Amino acid sequence: MSRATARSHPEGRIRVGPAGWSYADWGGIVYPAHRPANFHEAAYLAQFFDTIEINTSFYQPLRPSLCRRWIELVSPNPDFLFTAKLWQRFTHQSGASAEDERACRTGFDVLADAGRLGAVLLQFPFSFHNTPENRARLETLLSRFGQYPLVVEVRHGTWNDREFFHLLHHRNVGFCNIDQPVIGRSMKPTGRATAPVGYIRLHGRRYDTWFSDDPTTPPEERYNYLYSPEELGPWADRAHHVAAHTRNTFVITNNHFQGKAVVNALELIHLLTGAKVDVPDPLRRHYPELNKIASGPEREPLLFPGA
Repeated sequence: MSRATARSHPEGRIRVGPAGWSYADWGGIVYPAHRPANFHEAAYLAQFFDTIEINTSFYQPLRPSLCRRWIELVSPNPDFLFTAKLWQRFTHQSGASAEDERACRTGFDVLADAGRLGAVLLQFPFSFHNTPENRARLETLLSRFGQYPLVVEVRHGTWNDREFFHLLHHRNVGFCNIDQPVIGRSMKPTGRATAPVGYIRLHGRRYDTWFSDDPTTPPEERYNYLYSPEELGPWADRAHHVAAHTRNTFVITNNHFQGKAVVNALELIHLLTGAKVDVPDPLRRHYPELNKIASGPEREPLLFPGA
């Protein structure tokens, strides 16, 4: 199997991939240390995965020209779908304007019109509790962006509530099942489906840095965690369960430090399919345990045929 696609049910497809692709510490680990001039990370990853979660859209609206370029880059993989996070101005801040909404739509629409947008993720912070005010705010956002396949990620345990799940189901909105350090009222692992799109995000289990405000701790340390196959097994089971009730289920690994998200994504594909997987050569050299699930001997993928 050359790319990351797994089927768990005739009506549900599981797509596994990492969150983001632009990380300085992936050079020489995920990506080749020496790259040709026309190298692009998204094109490279699309050789191994059928989805990537776009995280730059959380920090600013996507430029349509960039979206068109990304669509072109992943075109050799006809099964590929992006997911994208909604701009934090809507989920973490207040006062988003109609112009902000239009700016978000311009990028999302390019991906959607090309059939490459699998989901838009509304990721809320731990501080976003289940209150009447926040429920109203959520419903407003679901209405504003309702033409897209939406998924909601909440991290506080107060949202583990029947009325909330009923709202998502009524609105045809997916629920994001998460793995995170369970501290206090944190949302615990779940395997729930509320819409035709299913979603799972694995953030790692760095209990010591998850809520750290220590200025000497680099922010990427929150995601410096490598899941063991034993820890991934229950999530493969949950993905199968979610996929039995959805058309598309996205499993996104967000533990990006030094390419660990890519390692665990490949291991999840192996667990879900029982098949060997294609592994980037730089990654298998850095994580030799991947040789056990690799589909063949080391080789650099042919990035640019005829080049």
